[in-house]
Amino acid sequence: MTIEDNPSGAVRHEGKRTAGGRVTDTLVVDLARVEGAIERIVLAASTDSGTFGQVPGLYIEVTDATSGQVVARFDTPGATVETAFVLGELYRRQGGWKFRAVGQGYGSGLEGLATDFGITVDEPQHAAPATAPAPTTAPLAPPPPPAPAPATMPPPAAPPAAPPAPAAQPVRLSKVTLTKAAPSVSLAKQGGSSGTLRVNLNWQVRKQSPGRIGRWGGGPNLDLDLGALYELADGRKGVVQALGNAFGSLHRPPYIHLDADDRTGAMASGENLSVNLDHTRDFRRVLVFVTIYEGARSFADLHATVTLQPQYGAPVEFSLDECTVPSPVCALALITNTGGDLVVQREARYLVPERGVSPQRTMDQAYGWGMNWTPGRK
Repeated sequence: MTIEDNPSGAVRHEGKRTAGGRVTDTLVVDLARVEGAIERIVLAASTDSGTFGQVPGLYIEVTDATSGQVVARFDTPGATVETAFVLGELYRRQGGWKFRAVGQGYGSGLEGLATDFGITVDEPQHAAPATAPAPTTAPLAPPPPPAPAPATMPPPAAPPAAPPAPAAQPVRLSKVTLTKAAPSVSLAKQGGSSGTLRVNLNWQVRKQSPGRIGRWGGGPNLDLDLGALYELADGRKGVVQALGNAFGSLHRPPYIHLDADDRTGAMASGENLSVNLDHTRDFRRVLVFVTIYEGARSFADLHATVTLQPQYGAPVEFSLDECTVPSPVCALALITNTGGDLVVQREARYLVPERGVSPQRTMDQAYGWGMNWTPGRK
């Protein structure tokens, strides 16, 4: 839905202002007035000429209009030929609104971005900004810059003629896939040395049995819990997990945060674990794991894909499809501080607890964390 088509007036564009040599473009969103059918508001930007590589210091900031307090900020990754960016999005979660940084670039301008969201753009008068004359051809493609581009500037993503029929694909960094033969990767070498690292799991059932439904592939009561054991550089140790409501914190120790507990598998994005890479020096090691809280006895019938998405840098992905034992707990990845760089090691290690021993204590013993555990509920 475009701003012009928003009947409630909950989203409005307040325009640009210049102060202190900086230009600020402002959108105001009245979340209380957003229609109930709308689950997501995408915050995007496009250029009228040139590319985002020519715009230094670009960032998006989310401010509480009542208090004036900045509640979130996202500095865009190093842009090059992109002419449109999805900077972030506001999305509903458990009856409230949250903000997620995205940083997805397009080399095809506003047209490519709109097409990727299923919006057909065919009216120049609706697309051209009020402060710029509408071009006569390819109305949504950014016009060429008024001055010759630097020698290092790549050619435009699309010729000035009519754009090709297929939708232009967003500019993305190459995905890294971890395997048994190549089980580890340096986040810094992939560009992921700052910002937030987001860990997400997607699960499916191998063999669907009668009556088993749900996005996770298990029965309606299948509850999988994502978590992390951490050890900080100062020796502090702990766990981030839904059990015991130990959700952690992104901006205070342990600099790891679990966004929610998906008890039913109904949440579109599942459970997500975030790691603050701006505090790399504060980490010694982090073990990301998943446990079955209820609804299944083992991971043997499940297939999973683990994705680690740095805010800046290439996504890291690997599969979990080798469980042959009755395991209710799986160590997914071990993130270790090696010389100031965080290295991700694919573990994919299924553990079988001894009788009377919890999954968490079993994992602690396997990796030598040395913590004291007490019974907990959620």
